[in-house]
Amino acid sequence: MDLKKIFGTVLTVLGIGGLVYTAILFANDSGTTKMLFVYGILGAIFFFSGVGLVKKG
Repeated sequence: MDLKKIFGTVLTVLGIGGLVYTAILFANDSGTTKMLFVYGILGAIFFFSGVGLVKKG
């Protein structure tokens, strides 16, 4: 497996984890708006950059 694909897979998994964590915080009303934005944006960045690396790799 190519190094880009491995790194892309790791980023994609981290991104999915961040998005799921954001959804859990949102559903439980336990997260502040700032936390939701930070985790959500970081999760989306990780997810889409990981998918891009896997596609190009």
